[in-house]
Amino acid sequence: MAVKIEENEVDIVIAALHPNLTPFLEAWRPFISPFHIIIVKDPDLNSDLQLAPDLDLQVITKAEMTAVVKSTKINFSGHSCRYFGYLISRKKYIISIDQDCVPAKDNTGTVTNAIQQHLINLSTPATPFFFNTLYDPYRPGTDFVRGYPFSMRTGAPCGLSCGLWLNYADFDAFTQAVKPSLRNDRYVDLVLTVPAGTMMPMSGINIAFDRLAVGPALLPGVHFTGEGKKRWETLEDIWAGFCVKKVCDRLALGVKSGLPYVWRESDGSKPHGSLNKESDKVKLLDEALPFFEKVRVSSSNAADCVAELAGLVRGELGKVSPVFEEAADAMEEWVGLWKTVGVSE
Repeated sequence: MAVKIEENEVDIVIAALHPNLTPFLEAWRPFISPFHIIIVKDPDLNSDLQLAPDLDLQVITKAEMTAVVKSTKINFSGHSCRYFGYLISRKKYIISIDQDCVPAKDNTGTVTNAIQQHLINLSTPATPFFFNTLYDPYRPGTDFVRGYPFSMRTGAPCGLSCGLWLNYADFDAFTQAVKPSLRNDRYVDLVLTVPAGTMMPMSGINIAFDRLAVGPALLPGVHFTGEGKKRWETLEDIWAGFCVKKVCDRLALGVKSGLPYVWRESDGSKPHGSLNKESDKVKLLDEALPFFEKVRVSSSNAADCVAELAGLVRGELGKVSPVFEEAADAMEEWVGLWKTVGVSE
């Protein structure tokens, strides 16, 4: 029932927003050393990168990005630079973890292997069409509960694995400003499938996905004027999450949430300066969510689903704000890039 994933089928993609990656790479070395690692340097970062030795690293710079995409309206700055790594990868699976995260410990104090858990999530079926109340029925020590239809127990392939975070959870600027001392210290040892038809806020901090199945739907679509480099100042991953969830629902693929956890550090910055900018984003997000809840796509692959979705975004959300018109443009350009640059060899 599970799919065997080989090490040579996996790329790890890291967005380099700060020059010193050595502590990050050394912390993850026990788990990432067997894999090819794509490091995409933020095009706004001028300093040379500091890297750890004896790892299979491929560093992508602004010059290399420009050589591939030439002129583009897509904004690859900040956290969005990671999408370029998704584009140029030639592997079936992608794992991506933010630079401010290190391996987490479970409730016994054992350091956990987030890379391995993501691959387990992707290699075992999901249950998007009927909820199993005993969590993930494919994990050792559990199974389907009484009443779960036998005809549905083969499950569906998993397209996306969304991991979580200990310490600094991915809260928005408002929550962090009101509750500055709030930390997530609960390691919950479970994995759930997000039901089909249900939207979710995907955080790009700790994710893995089947690139061949859903890669075109992981895209840098929405950007706001004055956007910064902090997670709470962006919505690019939230928008990508809306898109990939609609694609997964259409293609009968599962989305999992829960394990693996990472330990997320703080850089000491405060969210108060972002509150005014955040207010406008929240309003626009409230406009976008009903659209995504009701919209349906009919294409048979991820790239065509995104192109179809882009047209619907332009036709409906484009009337609300030019931000959505620009998002539709970026989505269409992204599909074109994926069909030329992003195709697998």
